[in-house]
Amino acid sequence: MARRIYAKRYSQAVFEIALETKELDRWQSDLTKIASLSKDATFIAWLESPKFHFDDKARLLREQLGDVSPLALNLIYLLITRGGLSMVGDIANEYQRLLDSHRGIEQAEVTTAIPLDDEDKLKLEERLGAAIGKKVVLKPEVDSSLLGGIVAKIGDKLLDGSTRSKLVALNRELGR
Repeated sequence: MARRIYAKRYSQAVFEIALETKELDRWQSDLTKIASLSKDATFIAWLESPKFHFDDKARLLREQLGDVSPLALNLIYLLITRGGLSMVGDIANEYQRLLDSHRGIEQAEVTTAIPLDDEDKLKLEERLGAAIGKKVVLKPEVDSSLLGGIVAKIGDKLLDGSTRSKLVALNRELGR
């Protein structure tokens, strides 16, 4: 929980810097590149190890990340010194959410029982967008435990159109 709060704070600070410097897309690209590096558990363990000198870690990061902005590198250096490198994926995700929100786009986490094809995704994006008055981008997931229907989470709203929730409601209604 605390990690998530810190990730939100870092991403908010990064977003404000990106807005100020008019480098929203550059920061998005840099954070994506950095987050992809964080998927290598061995590399992260080496960076977090106190056995190695910070200068060696910084040199290796500069080599691995290439043309990442100096401010993005400073963020990684800060996370290394504070033991927060594992948050980098959360920071990148939260930054993407802030960027989308700034551009009038909402992300919808949609769970279905079966995978959606492209046509269904497009129709669902349009319907959800019309319901909330913004452009919607789907993040589809499949959960075979759903009997049917969809569950959509948009921001802090949960739209449960699953067959399971309808059966529970029906059972409650009949159980009176």
